[in-house]
Amino acid sequence: MKFIGRKQELETLQREYDHDSSFVVIYGRRRVGKTTLIKEFVKDKNALYYLATEEVESLVLSHFASSISKFTEQQYLKNAKFTNWYDLFDIIINFKKNEKKIIVIDEFPYLVKVNSAIPSIFQKIWDERLKDNNIMLILCGSFISMMKKYTLNYDSPLYGRRTAQIRLMPLSFMEIHSLSNDAFTSSVEKFSITGGVPKYFEFFNNSKSLKDNITETVLFKNSFLYEEPLFLLKEETRDPASYFSIIKTIADGNHKIGNIASILEIESKKLSPYLKTLIDIGFLEKQVPITEKDFLNSRKGLYFISDNFMKFWFKYVYPFRDELEFNNMDIVFEELDKDFITSFVAFSYEDICKNIFVELCKNKIISFTLSKIGSYWLNDYGKSDTQIDVMALDNRNKIVFAGECKYHMKPVDADVFFDLQRKIINSNEINRAFKNYKFIYGIFSKSGFTKRLLDINDQNEDLFLINECEVIAPF
Repeated sequence: MKFIGRKQELETLQREYDHDSSFVVIYGRRRVGKTTLIKEFVKDKNALYYLATEEVESLVLSHFASSISKFTEQQYLKNAKFTNWYDLFDIIINFKKNEKKIIVIDEFPYLVKVNSAIPSIFQKIWDERLKDNNIMLILCGSFISMMKKYTLNYDSPLYGRRTAQIRLMPLSFMEIHSLSNDAFTSSVEKFSITGGVPKYFEFFNNSKSLKDNITETVLFKNSFLYEEPLFLLKEETRDPASYFSIIKTIADGNHKIGNIASILEIESKKLSPYLKTLIDIGFLEKQVPITEKDFLNSRKGLYFISDNFMKFWFKYVYPFRDELEFNNMDIVFEELDKDFITSFVAFSYEDICKNIFVELCKNKIISFTLSKIGSYWLNDYGKSDTQIDVMALDNRNKIVFAGECKYHMKPVDADVFFDLQRKIINSNEINRAFKNYKFIYGIFSKSGFTKRLLDINDQNEDLFLINECEVIAPF
């Protein structure tokens, strides 16, 4: 896959590289593109790259020595025996001493598993050897909880040493779509499954249908993604069964903490740490209506699976594992035919529309200074007439954007706009929360708009019609 996006991350790395010395921590979920980012950054620089493995320390030291041998072109190091890390780093420091060097340790948590004293050892190496020697140190890892614990947390020996940290997130829809040859609907449907994880995209062949890609990449029991959520949970948590049960309960449509706790027969306060962990590692997200002022303490918070592939897997793979073990896929195809577009993709489309709106604002196509973006619902998500897919705030100019997303085959008609206006006018909560704010409106569509709605758009400067990724200008 061609390297795309990551402009801000590359700028951060370059800025750190330009300092006399720097210590950067890069972390993020597996397959999100951390190693690809690093290799893109160091491709024209003097860099040593070492991928850690979970082996006994003597072998780890030997493999690190081999990497140094290749980097320094000192062949004797391949067969030399080292008993400590300090001597190895001294070799790197003394090689071309006046030149800038980058040292990359990928999958750093493996080293900690091998030797729990590694954070203290690396603290001493940084303090006494690296920080005054024109060297950039990059520690990278996929185990988010471990990377936080051993490099970022206050009680880690490495705390306070880093000069920058990057949590690498999946690519946004607009990053991927803008550089792909896919039609808009194809990009939306593919993104609703992969969620912007670059490695997942690599396995989706553009010359094949989406159904064939799902079959070959996800549904076959020997395929790359067939057990992916199970692997991820086992890597990131000590009690994967409990976390699995929580995610499954949410996937079944239970979003309130009280409902989740009741189904799992656990007290809400005991459930909270599990939810926090799943949020920290990027599998869940807590959403509150945009009208709420106190996000952390809001009683209206709902929990959703934030990882698109996990949502897809729990809906279309896990319930049918017995059949899929025998490669019987017809039942999955029946489910996909039933509601993949109308329910699953349409729900993901709401998040895609938020990303589209952010880009339109950033590119000054819509004059709106984003302070906050989210959604609004009156009671429970999906169970109230008063639900608005996209709501954003411009606190500087006191403007509220309210938008509806329609992933329909037919052009969107004016009734959608009138209904949206009525929701705003009739909502005491919205009007109370945003008193003295001006309201503007947006309708997102993949299939265009009726002439009636286009005519209204010509006469209303507070209405924005967004077809696919572009705003339709009034005549």
